[in-house]
Amino acid sequence: MGGGGEDGAEERGVDVGLKDLSKRLEDFARARDWEKCHSPRNLLLAMIGEVGELSEIFQWRGEVDKGLPNWEEAEKEHLGEELSDVLLYLVRLADICGIDLGDAATKKIVKNAVKYPPNKAAFF
Repeated sequence: MGGGGEDGAEERGVDVGLKDLSKRLEDFARARDWEKCHSPRNLLLAMIGEVGELSEIFQWRGEVDKGLPNWEEAEKEHLGEELSDVLLYLVRLADICGIDLGDAATKKIVKNAVKYPPNKAAFF
C-alpha cells in the first residue's frame, strides 16, 4: 500500500499514532489519485491478500518462540513489512468507513475485560 518513508520516519523508529497514519495514508492515496479505488470492499480484499502473505511467513515453521530468536534479520524485516501492510490497510479501511480505530479498540478492550474477568479467564 505504501505511505511511509517520504520523510524517513521508519528509520528513526518514531512512535506514530493511528490518526497520524490515517492522515499520511489519505495524503498518499490522494497524491496518486488512488482514492477512487479505496472502497471498503477493495481495501478489505487487499488486506486479506496481505494477511495471506503474512501467513506464508509462518507456514510450516511450527510454533515460533517469542522474540523470534532463531530468525535471521532479513526474515524479521520481511515480517515487519507484511505486518505493516496489514496495519496500513486496516487503518485505511477504518478511515474510509468512518471508524475511529483507536476509540473502537479501546472500547473493545474494556468490553473484553468485563466479558473475561481475570479470575475466570484462565486457559488451564
